[in-house]
Amino acid sequence: MKNKKILFIGLVATTIASLSSCSSDYLETSPTESISTGQAVGTTTNAYKALNGIAKTMSTQQYAWSQGCAGEDRIISIYENYPSQDYLYNYYAAGWGPIMNIQYNTRNNTSYTAYPWYYYYTIIGQANSIIANIDNATGPENEKAFDKASALTFRAYAYEKLLHYYCPRWKESNNGATEAFPLRLDESTGDLAPSKMSEVYQQIYKDCEDAIALFNSSDFDRSSKEIWIANVNVAHAVYARAALTREDYQTALTQAKLAREGYPLMSNAELHSGFCKPTSEWIFGSYGDATENLWYWSYGTQYSCNGYYANNTACGAGALNKELYDQIPDNDARKAMFLTDDKFPEFDIHDPENVDQSYAFVQGDDMWDAVYSYIANFYANSGASSMDAPYQAGYFYLGGQLKFYVFDTPGVGYLPFIRSSEMVLIEAEANYFLGNANDAQAALVELNKTSGRNPDYSCDKTGDELWTEIMNYRTLELWGEGFGYSDFKRWGRKIERKTLAQGGNAHAAIAITIEPSASASWVWTVPQYESDYNGAYSTGDKEMNN
Repeated sequence: MKNKKILFIGLVATTIASLSSCSSDYLETSPTESISTGQAVGTTTNAYKALNGIAKTMSTQQYAWSQGCAGEDRIISIYENYPSQDYLYNYYAAGWGPIMNIQYNTRNNTSYTAYPWYYYYTIIGQANSIIANIDNATGPENEKAFDKASALTFRAYAYEKLLHYYCPRWKESNNGATEAFPLRLDESTGDLAPSKMSEVYQQIYKDCEDAIALFNSSDFDRSSKEIWIANVNVAHAVYARAALTREDYQTALTQAKLAREGYPLMSNAELHSGFCKPTSEWIFGSYGDATENLWYWSYGTQYSCNGYYANNTACGAGALNKELYDQIPDNDARKAMFLTDDKFPEFDIHDPENVDQSYAFVQGDDMWDAVYSYIANFYANSGASSMDAPYQAGYFYLGGQLKFYVFDTPGVGYLPFIRSSEMVLIEAEANYFLGNANDAQAALVELNKTSGRNPDYSCDKTGDELWTEIMNYRTLELWGEGFGYSDFKRWGRKIERKTLAQGGNAHAAIAITIEPSASASWVWTVPQYESDYNGAYSTGDKEMNN
């Protein structure tokens, strides 16, 4: 286990020292064994490169782990989409059932348990090196302030994400008294006891507040294109997320409003442009360019409708749960991005000649032609029409998506981490729990009608009906972007997936009910890598199984 820790330290130092800002050498790495982190952050220019290093960690393969462990790509797909209610990847359901059905989280000796821990602590370590050394760096004071603020924001982002996976719901934490995980705030790597959940939230709040103050004191900012660098809007957004998860609704409401200033909701043309290039509402996301191709482990390769998998295999590219899309009006611009059966009313989806009843993919020439015609028409009239066409392999799944594209092969594209739409939905949820039904309704109207996603939308729902409306539109708006598991866990809402025969479109291997209390209440256990290294934890088994 010691060599795993050495690897962690080495990765921090290497990434801090060797990464430059943008253009073709943005994510270039080189040997840096002889360079200390103090030297690497010796100037504000190098510190800014180090921020890019954190962005690299969030969007590149970590080779110490299994294939596909590529930062947020992996978190979004395996830890959020796969175990969710409404993201279906039926081709893989039989093999990935234990992950999709939340059955691996209590095993402390698997790579699945360890990866988020390792990944987010890597980000924390990188951020800590910047925070610890930036005050002594050479360069303008306003650049120092920005670099430190951005590092604080990255650290808060990582801690907030760790809470989703390794801690219980706030309402089950005894007001935060439950043990969380070690709160590392400097460059030390020795034994450290876990902090309480309340202490972690307190630190996230403090990091965001300190970052916001530093951002506001500096007239320096990232360029408009550098969405992968944390700025003041990202700090407000992370603050809003943490407050929402902590059920601190007034703080969540205040911070969400501030987070989306300057990031207006996108138009329908932007909505249909492929989700692979930043739009007006992308507050934070990954770097994406052909010069930094993740190849077969990018999100786009496996989960975009025109990526390698969808265009060359039977995998498809992910599908929306029928039980959700049946509740959304047919004229919704988001629903247009999915192959929903309302678009093909002449076909009986329960007829095996039209739809395979196990995997829910379209079969039979007549329905195949109708689906292909819809895809071709949507593609030709969308902002994605300059990219490769979708689903060239000819496998169409009921509910299949036309949301995510790539603009270069096999899977090149940017990926959103935080959008202003999410902030509007946080406002809706916070207002609901604050008892401000009118304001919650207004947020939904802004998201749906004012934005143009559904010009006919109105909302006069109250009580449980309003709450269901908020949950449904959050799930639809953010589908595939990495919220499905965490949202249902936070809401204490059971997952119920159904087969076609039962009224859904899930493969039988994942058509189950998962209660909020199942699988340790959806909490991932502390990985053995940590308990073996950190003497503050009890020692567990010595073997790790993939």
